Amino acid sequence: ENEFSEEDTDFFFENILPSMIELALQLPALIQSPIPLLKKMMNHAISLSQQQASCLLANAFFCTFPRRNGGRKNSDYPEINFNRLFSSDSPRVLEKLKCILNYFRRIFISMPRGVLTFQRRYVQTFPKWEDSNLKFSTIKLLVSHEGTIEDATSMLQVDFANRYLGGGVLGFGCVQEEIRFVINPEMIVGMLFCESMRSEESIVMTGCEQFNKYSGYSNTFKWSRSNLDETPWDKFRRKMVYVVAIDAFSFHKPHLQFEENLLRREVNKAYSGFYHGSENESPIPVSSGNWGCGVFRGFKPLKALIQLIACVANRRNLVYYTFGEVELMIEIYKMFEFLRDNEITIGKI
Repeated sequence: ENEFSEEDTDFFFENILPSMIELALQLPALIQSPIPLLKKMMNHAISLSQQQASCLLANAFFCTFPRRNGGRKNSDYPEINFNRLFSSDSPRVLEKLKCILNYFRRIFISMPRGVLTFQRRYVQTFPKWEDSNLKFSTIKLLVSHEGTIEDATSMLQVDFANRYLGGGVLGFGCVQEEIRFVINPEMIVGMLFCESMRSEESIVMTGCEQFNKYSGYSNTFKWSRSNLDETPWDKFRRKMVYVVAIDAFSFHKPHLQFEENLLRREVNKAYSGFYHGSENESPIPVSSGNWGCGVFRGFKPLKALIQLIACVANRRNLVYYTFGEVELMIEIYKMFEFLRDNEITIGKI
């Protein structure tokens, strides 16, 4: 009543909502066996069609998943029902709902026919960082104060994740991870079956289409328009969109992030996210930025260095976005130049 025109409101209630109900009721036909859970300490993946994902999202919208409304106290899985989203009158929550409703509007115009893959990656053996002779001169770094992580096509894009996948996307949260999940709403489906992450784990999401464009961040976030995602497909009919969720440690006392055990934790987490097992293929670059530097209070140059180390160990180049911070852009590149030109090794760091 307050936000939409009468025409838009009528269109929603007369066209979109009945179609969502119909889609939700197709669940027994579209998903005929239990969905496997991506549990901790296992390397496994599941793939589903975009149509199956849309059906699961419609059910999440109508809050039909049992035993998933009680918050995280009784579960090690993220919330998936939309009840908390509906209970808020925050302007940014309304903008998130606009993204989700635009997604449903779009799929009812033309149901996408691609495939999505959610992969849990559990790394059991990490490099002996103190003994590593790998040099920073083996990779390339591009730092930019303009652009966003999702703009870097054909790269491994980093989701600054919560250990519960999706973070506060179905609540008040509206920073990097939550924004990514509402512009690519199919990512929300992973919250149904991905158990929370341990420090050795990451979750890779492949094929999730971007349906929305936005402006702003946090309190200034706004849905701006529908987005036509023209990313090419791979041989498995997945959009070549690769997003890795890695959760930084939350430093209530910021000085602790310079202690060895927590440095090691963060480097291992980034290594897990950027892991590339094949020696023969050249891995795609990483697209990242100030990971864990908001409410988790990470020190930006240190977080950039940690990600550089993980990229060197995985033979990946790095594209780093500083989100408008020109001085930080210069500082990070100067740091990398020093490490590269002086043939510094990871072990030396």
